[in-house]
Amino acid sequence: MRARSGLDPGSVWAQRLGQLERRLRTKEERIVVLETENAALHLKLAEYQGLAGRSTNEVLQLYSAHGQQQKLQRSSVVTQLHGAIKRLKQDLKSLRSFALELSKDFQRQSKTYLYQVLTAVQGIQLQNEAMQRHFLSGVEKRKNWVRCLFPTLPVCWHLRAVLLLEKVFQIKAFDLEQSLQEVTERYEKEKQKRRALHNTLVELRGNIRVHCRIRPLLPFDTAAGHSVSQDGQRNSSEKVAYAADDETVLVKCSRPSHASINKTFQFERVYSPLESQDTVFADVAPLLTSLLDGYNVCIMAYGQTGSGKTYTMLGPQLEENFAYCIEDASELGIIPRATQEVFRLISEKPPGSYWVEVSVVEVYNNEIFDLLAKDSCGKVFGVKRDVVTTREGKSDVPLLTYETVENASEFLHLVNKGLQLRVRHPTLVHAHSSRSHLVVTLTITTIVSGDNSGTSWEDEQTSQRLNKEVSCTFPQKMRENKSTSSSRASSPAQIEASEKMKQVKTRLQLVDLAGSECVGMSGVTGAALRETSFINRSLSALADVLGAIAEQRSHVPYRNSKLTHLLQDSVGGDAKLLVMLCISPDQKYLTESMQSLGFGTRARQVQRGQVKKKSFPVPSKAK
Repeated sequence: MRARSGLDPGSVWAQRLGQLERRLRTKEERIVVLETENAALHLKLAEYQGLAGRSTNEVLQLYSAHGQQQKLQRSSVVTQLHGAIKRLKQDLKSLRSFALELSKDFQRQSKTYLYQVLTAVQGIQLQNEAMQRHFLSGVEKRKNWVRCLFPTLPVCWHLRAVLLLEKVFQIKAFDLEQSLQEVTERYEKEKQKRRALHNTLVELRGNIRVHCRIRPLLPFDTAAGHSVSQDGQRNSSEKVAYAADDETVLVKCSRPSHASINKTFQFERVYSPLESQDTVFADVAPLLTSLLDGYNVCIMAYGQTGSGKTYTMLGPQLEENFAYCIEDASELGIIPRATQEVFRLISEKPPGSYWVEVSVVEVYNNEIFDLLAKDSCGKVFGVKRDVVTTREGKSDVPLLTYETVENASEFLHLVNKGLQLRVRHPTLVHAHSSRSHLVVTLTITTIVSGDNSGTSWEDEQTSQRLNKEVSCTFPQKMRENKSTSSSRASSPAQIEASEKMKQVKTRLQLVDLAGSECVGMSGVTGAALRETSFINRSLSALADVLGAIAEQRSHVPYRNSKLTHLLQDSVGGDAKLLVMLCISPDQKYLTESMQSLGFGTRARQVQRGQVKKKSFPVPSKAK
């Protein structure tokens, strides 16, 4: 078979082996070439990596130098800003102290001038009494007196001497009247200066003033999960909010396994837990002077539920009927104290030149309820009302009930009636949590004369008597019809009087906002959960309105909530607004307290421009 095929298997395998060896040598040569190229590439890669490393170091050095330069620039700018802010604070404090000194000086001068006026009036009264005693004795007695003084004077001259003495007395009385008029005019000028200085001082504190009150730790703060020491006192470590000074709130923020961070918040006034209701109202009272000077005023309390808003605004409450207790006058809140102060200021004005109306409403589940409305039997019950915007761009509540009051007691009686209808519901945070926003409005109507130019003194007196009669008559008619809703329709007497006088209305709005709350902490369900949702949404809408005003947006969303729509005039710049923040110092309410402090900080940033003042016609003096 080998001969037949002509091929030797050994030679075939030898050829095959030779081919494979050649291919192997070729592959090995190729491998050597590739390894050489790979080594060259590795060398180039190492070279490039070295270049990249040097470049990275250079970039990092440049970044570090740039960062240090920026840090130095920022530190210098921050230092300059801190210095400027410190100088501005010092200037503001000196300006405030100077304004306060001027105000005190004007008050002392006013008291001095008032004392001089009273002394002059008493002197004139004594002179008049002496003159009357002499004049009532008759001409014959005067003649006898003249005979005693001038025994040698002829009888025919006695009557002339009496008339001459009467003329002397009249001249002296006229001189005294002129002196009294001059002193009175000086007193009025000084009083006007004091009033202007006071309003300037209030304006220096900003259109929206924010005060913060930290309540003390209370028994219901000792909830589960919070330690109490053996003597019944709470552990001081649970207290995280402090009054660092009368303008600074210090909050200690801490988290587990994190270092404690101290945050500070600046406000116009900060009250520690030890400060009383008297101290709080002492800083509120100056705004009420602005009320009678022609400015609208709004005071609202903001904070979480259980932080002391209702106590600050009303005072301690009785659990039986939720009316506030007035037995201890030192515990009264802002609302009753403000009313007493308003009526005290009104008592210093001419009788009949003012009258006061009051309305009480609550905003519950984004609906407005009139708490002074009465049924056909005269029983007070809450009636749903709506808020609209007038042509002038003002908010108004049609058919809202306005009750005329003549003193603080009548006002407190009406507010107590309204409070008994206010919606409340117990939660895990507060046993008597308010579930609605309460808005108490005092409308003060001032009767002032119209254009008195060219009128005589007698005409002014006649006009004042007419103003007194009409202003006394109109409130009486208002009281006769106070059971009906006030549509502000003008009576014939009012229309006739309006031709000779002008009515200027100013408003004092006292707002006790419902408290924001966390659902998980309050534990509310069902209807109370729905109330919480409406409360938080309305407070969020209020924050949005303040944010829009602060950023000077073209559109301010007042109508996103009935609360902001109702308070549009006060929040939007037509009133001097004071926000009273109320916070709890307890650790477990830290989130809510920080939210309230943030709201107050945003409110302080709002620049609404100068508050509008209602114009009062100034009667001209008779020459």
